[in-house]
Amino acid sequence: MPSYTVMVATGSQWFAGTDDYVYLTLEGTAGCSERHLLDKPFYNDFERGAVDSYDVTVEEDLGEIQLIKIEKRKYWYQDDWYLKYMTVKTPVGDYLEFPCYRWITDEKEIVLRDGRAKLPRDDKTQILKQHRRKELETRQKTYRWKEWHPGFPLSIDAHSHSDLPRDIQFDNEKGVDFILNYSKAMENLYVNRFMHMFQSSWSDFADFERIFVRISNTISEYVMQHWKEDFMFGYQFLNGCNPVLIRRCTEIPKKLPVTMDMVECSLERNLTLEEEVKQGNIFIVDYELLDGVDANKTDPCTIQYLAAPICLLYKNLENKIVPIAIQLGQEPGPDNPIFLPSDATYDWLLAKIWVRSSDFHIHQTVTHLLRTHLVSEVFSIAMFRQLPAVHPLFKLLVPHMRFTIAINTKAREQLICECGLFDKANATGGGGHVQMVQKAMKDLTYSSLCFPEEIKAKGMDSKEDVPYYYYRDDGIKVWEAIKSFAEDVIQIYYESDEVVCEDVELQAFVKDIYVYGMRGVKASGFPKTIRTREKLAEYLTVIIFTTSAQHAAVNFGQYDWCSWIPNAPPTMRRPPPTEKGTVTIEQIVESLPDRGRSCWHLGAVWALSQFQDNELFLGMYPDEHFVEKPVKEAMAKFRKNLDEIVNAIAERNKNKKLPYYYLSPDRIPNSVAV
Repeated sequence: MPSYTVMVATGSQWFAGTDDYVYLTLEGTAGCSERHLLDKPFYNDFERGAVDSYDVTVEEDLGEIQLIKIEKRKYWYQDDWYLKYMTVKTPVGDYLEFPCYRWITDEKEIVLRDGRAKLPRDDKTQILKQHRRKELETRQKTYRWKEWHPGFPLSIDAHSHSDLPRDIQFDNEKGVDFILNYSKAMENLYVNRFMHMFQSSWSDFADFERIFVRISNTISEYVMQHWKEDFMFGYQFLNGCNPVLIRRCTEIPKKLPVTMDMVECSLERNLTLEEEVKQGNIFIVDYELLDGVDANKTDPCTIQYLAAPICLLYKNLENKIVPIAIQLGQEPGPDNPIFLPSDATYDWLLAKIWVRSSDFHIHQTVTHLLRTHLVSEVFSIAMFRQLPAVHPLFKLLVPHMRFTIAINTKAREQLICECGLFDKANATGGGGHVQMVQKAMKDLTYSSLCFPEEIKAKGMDSKEDVPYYYYRDDGIKVWEAIKSFAEDVIQIYYESDEVVCEDVELQAFVKDIYVYGMRGVKASGFPKTIRTREKLAEYLTVIIFTTSAQHAAVNFGQYDWCSWIPNAPPTMRRPPPTEKGTVTIEQIVESLPDRGRSCWHLGAVWALSQFQDNELFLGMYPDEHFVEKPVKEAMAKFRKNLDEIVNAIAERNKNKKLPYYYLSPDRIPNSVAV
């Protein structure tokens, strides 16, 4: 009688093994095997990290194995089991891989197909078509869209992390408990002794060092030492943790009535301001989105303030970007002066602090939350709803969706919810952050997520004109590496543009993102369909780049650039100055966050800047969803390209006082998971 050898790999996570009854059924083109008992209680099989082998004898040849059915029946208590994969050795000596990488919970069963990626057109038998259809029907009932706030991209229909499907939950929920992590961070940083001092101001700038000294590192120390200097202020627009706002100024806006007399002493080329603009030496950052946003009112003991500044910057003869004019409100007028480097020291310093505080708010809520976290969740939900596990694009994308829905659900549960942690220290808490996302949705376009296109649209693409924009330089390299990888995978499975058009699952995936993620807004520019391999490569690059590189660029520098509180105040406790010549050091310190809010802020930026345990970085694919040799060769080429980028960035950073490494692939996690 024919005999099959079945090897079963259990995950290495804590509690991944099981003591339940496990049954196996093989289904082939010529018949179906009997239901075989593989494991029962106290056999000590299916332990964490183990690979167990079994012989399955059948009465007659089953033909080509198409499906494997695994059933788990409870013995005593709920005992979830994480099945990595199964390998089947056929009677003729062939090996078939059946990837799973899923939890089998309760008394459930799962049906697996072999690991070869297949488009819908490749399935010829009714049993495979039915399996594909049933998998998507089940997923669409499990992964449901829900509106968290009006105008937001839709998110997962789950109130808490425990409501999520087991497959997308964190392995250890405590590891991502924001309350626990922030508290632990403050304890480790020795700042919890200040926590009771809400409303209590610091004495002076040096007083902030009392919560800073324990956690100093190269960049944050440098920031602390140089934060007042104009070159450091300007440098952060290029290579800080929010390097996405600066754009070349092609015309001075009427709402910023800067005159040549005001800035003449800052210009170094003996040109007029208009001539400097024409030569491309003037840049602008406009925080208009903050205009009209309500400041946090959750603490009646502390009035908090927001501003919507406009900052004009200049590329000097040393090719450094420095500020030359700051207006703290959008409407020009006598009570909204334009602050200049030639003003009194504290006037100019406070104006820059207000810009840094505004930049922090845009960074947290728009650059970070909306444009990486919420967008990546849209990609994740659409993938689970519309792409079955056998689809090559599911296999390509699933590593880049790891824990994204989970971290966002946890954030809605603890961090950005009403009365959440975000309200404790941020001036945009208490609802302001919601208003910001709603306003920012109009600028969330497909082209703005295409990295090279967005850089060019801002007039920041020339290395010659703006030579020290490492975010741009490294981002382009990573973008091109990802795009090359996506093109290689597409060439394997899509032999022509016609095949792309015919892929109904791909088209449903793209439509889900447009209709539910972008709320069907035509102006977003998100495609409703994909009709060419070239466009598909770009689309996949947008998804992978956003979920990996873009998030890394704007997330993991938060401690470096925001731990020195005066450089990134999460709130301001005095209104913006309305006249010049009145600012004192005491007024600045009283404007900055109090001791308690400073500690919450410090705990937050520390916790958010940490990598996950066992982090998987770009190009690392330990879960073998793909089994075909051509794809594995494409992965090896991808890793080689990424290694070259790592080496180039390391070489550039040698001996730099301010190294830029956030887009080094060995520091880019595969997915949004923190």
